[in-house]
Amino acid sequence: TLWTMAMDGNKVTDTERRTLEYVMEHFKFTEKAAAYLKGKLAEMPGAAKPAAPKAEEKAAAKAVEKPAEEKEDGEKEEEKEEAEAAQPAHEELEEDAADDKRPKVSADAVSVSEVDSTLNVMPSAGGQLLRSLGEGGFQHLLASARATAGMKSGRYMFEVKSVELLHVPHHGHGHHGHHGHNRGPTKNVVRLGFSKAGSSLFLADTVDSICFDSDGNFCHGRKKTKCTAKFDRGTYAVLLNLDPASKNAFTMSLFKNGKRACQPQAVPEALKGCALYPTLTYKNVSLSVNLGPEPAVPLPFKCRMLKAAATADLELSTLKPPTGKCDVIFPVGLPETGLFDWVDGFVKENPQYTELSDRKIVEWAVKSGISRGKGGGPRNCNDKPEPGFNIPTLDDGSVRRVLNGLTPMLKRHYIVPELKMNLIPSDRKMLLRRYSSPVFRKVAKVVIGKPDAKYKAMVKNLVLAEKKAKAIAEKRREASEAKRKRLMEAAKKARIAAQKRKEAGEEDAAEEAVEPEDEDKAMDEDVQVELTEEEQKMEHRKLSTPDLTDKLLAKSFANFALPTKEEGFDDIAFEWEGASQCETLVRKYVLDMKTTSKVEDLEPSVWFKEQSAAWMKTVQEWRKKHGEWKDPGKRKGLVAKLKAAIKKEAEETGLEKPGDVELPEVNFDELDVFKVDDVADLGNGQPLFSEFGYEDWTMLSLRYELHLLLHAFKKDLNDPDRPSFVAKHLDFYYHKYYKKTFAAKSFGKEEVADVIELIKDVVTIGARDFLEAQLAEDTPLPDFVKMTEEHRRDRQRRVDAGDESALLKLSKPPPPPKHHGGQQHQRGNNQRRPAYVGKGALPPPPTAPGSHKRPYESHQASRGGAPAWKQQRTGGRYGGGSYGGGGGWAGKGGYRR
Repeated sequence: TLWTMAMDGNKVTDTERRTLEYVMEHFKFTEKAAAYLKGKLAEMPGAAKPAAPKAEEKAAAKAVEKPAEEKEDGEKEEEKEEAEAAQPAHEELEEDAADDKRPKVSADAVSVSEVDSTLNVMPSAGGQLLRSLGEGGFQHLLASARATAGMKSGRYMFEVKSVELLHVPHHGHGHHGHHGHNRGPTKNVVRLGFSKAGSSLFLADTVDSICFDSDGNFCHGRKKTKCTAKFDRGTYAVLLNLDPASKNAFTMSLFKNGKRACQPQAVPEALKGCALYPTLTYKNVSLSVNLGPEPAVPLPFKCRMLKAAATADLELSTLKPPTGKCDVIFPVGLPETGLFDWVDGFVKENPQYTELSDRKIVEWAVKSGISRGKGGGPRNCNDKPEPGFNIPTLDDGSVRRVLNGLTPMLKRHYIVPELKMNLIPSDRKMLLRRYSSPVFRKVAKVVIGKPDAKYKAMVKNLVLAEKKAKAIAEKRREASEAKRKRLMEAAKKARIAAQKRKEAGEEDAAEEAVEPEDEDKAMDEDVQVELTEEEQKMEHRKLSTPDLTDKLLAKSFANFALPTKEEGFDDIAFEWEGASQCETLVRKYVLDMKTTSKVEDLEPSVWFKEQSAAWMKTVQEWRKKHGEWKDPGKRKGLVAKLKAAIKKEAEETGLEKPGDVELPEVNFDELDVFKVDDVADLGNGQPLFSEFGYEDWTMLSLRYELHLLLHAFKKDLNDPDRPSFVAKHLDFYYHKYYKKTFAAKSFGKEEVADVIELIKDVVTIGARDFLEAQLAEDTPLPDFVKMTEEHRRDRQRRVDAGDESALLKLSKPPPPPKHHGGQQHQRGNNQRRPAYVGKGALPPPPTAPGSHKRPYESHQASRGGAPAWKQQRTGGRYGGGSYGGGGGWAGKGGYRR
């Protein structure tokens, strides 16, 4: 039937309810079927209320004429009283409590717990007045406290009254993310009820609690049922009846000012037989709490309060304030080795410890009903999660700052899982100073090495639970989709059948009412999952969020070290392996990280900048000399100057005035390049680099730049464990030092190792994939020219022999456009723009090293000068060689391939 299909799983969603209402409105049903469906729909939470009589409609319309916020207090009170009076009268089934001769619990054994409460609970007046912190982000966080005694049987009550309502402005991001948008005052929240020992402190959070909330709902976990009017400043009594002989057995009731405010609400089956502790959850209010022995406002019948209960009916909490010193535990573990899972397991076994961490603050805010972004960004990690609430007072860390000042004043046991800080000696000392009072005993628990059997079993259970939850969610999704399709198909069939009966003049057939079966629980029990062989061997669970971000880890891992008693610890406990094994593992971890991580905060030193500037100046002089030699006109002038200099020197030495000076003959091709004294002049004015082309100048720069980079890295980092870096990080450090990118494809290669092979006379890849400099730090600059010339000759010999693999396939930058007659290209509205600007245009010509991305850029431009293609061709970086007879990009001779 229609209702059966909607009710599979023993529940009907809002969408299905609206679909049923639509079908009932637009299709004919028999009187019996219509009455059945209407009755079922009316029983559902959120169902539309029946139409009010006309007189009531007029009264409601009259009330609307005046906005609610403008009504007088008297009018509001009248409306509330009318709403309460409108509730149907029921006979009171609760009876006067009989005399009980059993031993009574001592009055001081029942109170609001000092330790089984959130850190923002501020009790006063002997625990009878509960307030909460309200600074910064605390205005958004729920406060919650549980009593020190729970009910196992009998019938008892407690009272609560709101003595102060705080109206705190809610400043956060607006709808469009504008900072500082005012959403109005934060909501006042009160929840009164009972919860199981060790369950979530927050009522209406899990199925381990039941409560009434200030909106007038009865809540079991996240499920809410409207049952009464909203709370005000009256005195509210919560009565829990666990007496099986009572007419209201296993129910919870709410009374206001001594009168019943709602009908008894059934205690869920899952909570029957459990000890249930009075619990209060509140926000931005101050509460007066009365646990007995006498009520402030008597009920219509005699009912005992918690402090007057029989000892046999109560269970006393095992969580008590420390009588001696308070422990502060600092767990120490390496990233991605299960530290946070270990902490969760420790707190579960030792509920007397309160966790102090950023992740718990985020969890606290989420349980307080604050929506959080998806997270998962590069700055999100388990140790320091991004809040992502878009509320400045929650995102600015103010909650943690207040807690840092508050927690040393509270007598509690703490566990402080600060992964990074607990691994670094200087950070540990700062944390220890916070708990320097002699009341605290500071203990480091080292969780490093091979886990014990208990931890491994816990990890397996967690992985199995995750797999089962995913399988159940997928099965429910499939079932929901199938249910939706069946419902739509049934509606379609009903419409067709109704149309056929109408055409045939027949009466509508009655809908058969079939009660649905409870399928959800059976569905969940049917899901069976198993661990794979790999999961069975798993020692640590792989979490979706890293323990530390890459950047945070890279900046800190080099300082990781085990704690010592000299730092101020009273005790150091090694949970899994001994001290020596843990020391070895930490040392190995640091060394391994040094081969795989980048030094994010490394900065080029003054020494590097001086060496780089001297190199660029020298290369510019060489390029100028190269351009002069390649230009026939300038070569004559160069030779003439050389002869004149020789002649003048001869005259100054007193020799006879020579005639025509003859320069020595130089067999350039047979020359031993490594015996050359002056690479800029072989004796006849010709430089050793006279045959250099674009590829040779590029390889010359690459040789020296990598040579200087490796020596500068070693100097600047000054870490004997990391004298160099791995090849895969070359582009990172090349950009950090030279402010330009390094790409193997620019040199016609796919991998960095292939590029290094071209200059193995200067740099090689050694052990553990580290780059190694082959030359001393003070190697003369001309030696790099000699090596480049030797490589050019060897390459040329191989090419002449037919070995095309010897050709260098370097990516060349395109030349800039030539501008004739000094005119500029114009575009659009006559704005002058270079031809390399805009979509589809050529890339810009290379600029100085340190400013953009090419490994062959001009030094002058990096100091504020013009780009190389605008310099005079006699001084430009690109004069001569492949770029023409002595000019720059647009110099004499033009750009030739």
